[in-house]
Amino acid sequence: MATKQILRAQLRSYPANGHSAYLPQVRKIVLEYCQNLPSSTNARTFISNDLQRVAWQNPHVEFVVKQRNGHEPIARGFYVNGRDKVIPLQEFEVNGVEKKVQLLLDSSGAKIKQLKRGRIVESTTEAARGIWSGLHVDTPFKI
Repeated sequence: MATKQILRAQLRSYPANGHSAYLPQVRKIVLEYCQNLPSSTNARTFISNDLQRVAWQNPHVEFVVKQRNGHEPIARGFYVNGRDKVIPLQEFEVNGVEKKVQLLLDSSGAKIKQLKRGRIVESTTEAARGIWSGLHVDTPFKI
């Protein structure tokens, strides 16, 4: 009987979010501001004072700062699934700008979907779903 040779490339596992691993979904954040508009003052303050700290805390994310004269400040997040999210920053204080950048960092980039009635759990594999309880069986579970 011939043995089948297993190549190293066949033993590779594909990364996925799960119990022991977390893959960040955001890949790039672009901060756009105007040098002259007063509505960009807090965004400019955040960029000059706090952005370097946030970038050091998130080395997996590329941070880009663009100057757009005559436009309101925005934060745009680009995600690994090809989508992007845009958040306007003109009404926020400096800590509010940081919270919105953190919201982009924590977001998955997926489109927000309504939960359908009776379909709460979605999975890629077939499995029995639900909470098991020893009280819901004919003979009670004894320890």
